[in-house]
Amino acid sequence: MPKISGLRSPYALVGRVVYFGRMLDKIRLDARGMLPADYRENLGDEKPGTFDARCCRFLGVTHADVKDRLQRGESDDEMIAWAHAVGTPRTDDDCAVWNTFMIKRGWRDDGRPNLQRRVREGGGFPGKTIETMFDFLDFDEGRDPVAALSWELRPPLVVLIMGVAGTGKTTVGQALAEASGWSFRDADDFHPPSNIKKMAAGLPLKDADRDPWLAAIRVHITATLARGESSVVTCSALKESYRRFIIGRSEGVKVVHLHGDPELIRRRIAERENHFMKPEMLDSQLADLEPPQDALMLDIAEPVATLVAKIREHFAL
Repeated sequence: MPKISGLRSPYALVGRVVYFGRMLDKIRLDARGMLPADYRENLGDEKPGTFDARCCRFLGVTHADVKDRLQRGESDDEMIAWAHAVGTPRTDDDCAVWNTFMIKRGWRDDGRPNLQRRVREGGGFPGKTIETMFDFLDFDEGRDPVAALSWELRPPLVVLIMGVAGTGKTTVGQALAEASGWSFRDADDFHPPSNIKKMAAGLPLKDADRDPWLAAIRVHITATLARGESSVVTCSALKESYRRFIIGRSEGVKVVHLHGDPELIRRRIAERENHFMKPEMLDSQLADLEPPQDALMLDIAEPVATLVAKIREHFAL
């Protein structure tokens, strides 16, 4: 099944607990009529062996009460705080045991036959070794838990790849996301149509043009981290003020600055097909560029595979 927008990985933590966030997502999506029928079969706590039922029992709350609280618009943090307050008190050790149990479900236990059946029904996933139900759910929805080492439950991280046009932000970003098993968003996706029209006409953007674009990127980064997910995001982020605004108070953002010889960059822009960015606009971007002091600096003359390897090594991905 393709990735479902708004449905996070079962590995994602809310507070100290895996899977709870995914259960919340399912309830929210169902309320909007966006949860696929296959998922609705296991929604709720009526079937004792489902992950929803197990999660509710562990926390000592009912699915109906969780749904009722969510309909009031409460956040993930508010929901887990409520569950811990009114449900079964859980220590850090309790949560560690829960997480380990859920992460390994389907591996050498009575859930193995069900896992094997789901894998067969999903097409077998050639080239993938699927040992647990969590891994199956991720692979089935287009994530790669093996590349991401999802079972390590690392804090979520967003790698922001910046630089002037033509430095290969999209190419490097996509390669890094694939190698890390993360999602990827390109800066161009966040531009309003008016900006794209202006750049296609060869007109550089002014700060007023960039404001809604930067705001959209900031919202995406904040939401991604709040959901306990990791991602790669590209953005020219030329000025320090832009970067401060995009990152805000988020601690889980790392910046990579792709730079290189201006003539090489100019040639790359000229070689693009059907792209709104024009070579003559490079000079204005270089003039606006304020190189960051705290970013990983990489020369674009190196192969993409080398750049990705250096990013992963530097940030221990």
